[in-house]
Amino acid sequence: MTHTLPTARDCPFDPPVELRERAERPISRLRFADGSLGWLVTDYAAARHVLSDSRFSTDPARTRSPLRIDHQAAPPGMFLFMDPPDHTRYRRLLMGFFTLRRARDMEPRITAIAEELADDLTSPADLVESFALPLASRVVCGLLGVPYTDHEFFEYQTRNMVDPARSFEERQADNGVMFEYLGKLVRHKRTEPADDLLSGLLELTDDELVGIGLLLLFAGHETTANMLGLGTFALLQHPDQWAALRADPGRLDGAIEELLRYLSIVQYEVNRAALEDVEVAGQVIAAGEPVLVSLPLANRDSAHFPDGESLDVGRSASGHLAFGFGVHQCLGQHLARIEMRVGFSTLLRRFPDLRLTVPADEVPLRAGRGIYGVDRLPVAW
Repeated sequence: MTHTLPTARDCPFDPPVELRERAERPISRLRFADGSLGWLVTDYAAARHVLSDSRFSTDPARTRSPLRIDHQAAPPGMFLFMDPPDHTRYRRLLMGFFTLRRARDMEPRITAIAEELADDLTSPADLVESFALPLASRVVCGLLGVPYTDHEFFEYQTRNMVDPARSFEERQADNGVMFEYLGKLVRHKRTEPADDLLSGLLELTDDELVGIGLLLLFAGHETTANMLGLGTFALLQHPDQWAALRADPGRLDGAIEELLRYLSIVQYEVNRAALEDVEVAGQVIAAGEPVLVSLPLANRDSAHFPDGESLDVGRSASGHLAFGFGVHQCLGQHLARIEMRVGFSTLLRRFPDLRLTVPADEVPLRAGRGIYGVDRLPVAW
């Protein structure tokens, strides 16, 4: 059967009901935003197959989105939307900045930022605006080499760029402001390089560096901030899980993996296109056909994660696909895990009686968007 993509939810932490019903088959027909027919993959094994098979392209000139019509080629530097060998070249240049050792070296600075933000919090507060977003933003600032004096401008612009209340034209203008800002920053790095990512890649063109900077801004900042916000919301709605982590902070690393699996905030952006006929889960995907891999459904596949519809911070969620799989698996996953560990541990330790100040169904959600989360999280303690 052919369907469009449902986005309506009956629970803030679960995929849409109609989408969950599609998971009865590992792969089924889907109509994309431009009217083209393709496929929806919901099964864990089939998802790993598509994500790791080089016969599927990430080139936006080939892929299709289930939410919008956009067939533009990948801008310079935005390697996430490129196939090998271009993707391979950029990824190799960046790998040294995202090793586990490098991420651990950043942990003291991340901890200092989290403590400073916690010191400034007063009850009640919006945890997204006052903690999750500035924590992720300041980490990205440090990584890219954004001057600390510019961090308020940086945070303001990044909030505007993803604000659903702003019109498309306003957000396009915000994108232009960030392109201009990053361009000036790159030119400054060429005259006064420092110990940061942009300074370490000056063999690339200005356009490439701006593209990489903007990609890392979204891929690292947007996702981590939403995991902190939505993850805290989920824990507060499961008070037994919150209490378990307060009683035994040593379980936090495992709990983060479970939150990543359970929430799977990358909703509709894992798009591929077949470069040739490929058989997946017994179904032939024809050359040129678009494919959407549903990470939220794959991460709840009962064949791989028994009782996967439930949040259980004591579960071993190893092997989840929240960071993707294959050559495009998230480059910054080590850093993201450390940011989440620092963020959640700070909240658990500093605000053990944290609570929502509005009913759960009044928390504004980022429904129908590629990266899922909460726009605001009103809390008190």
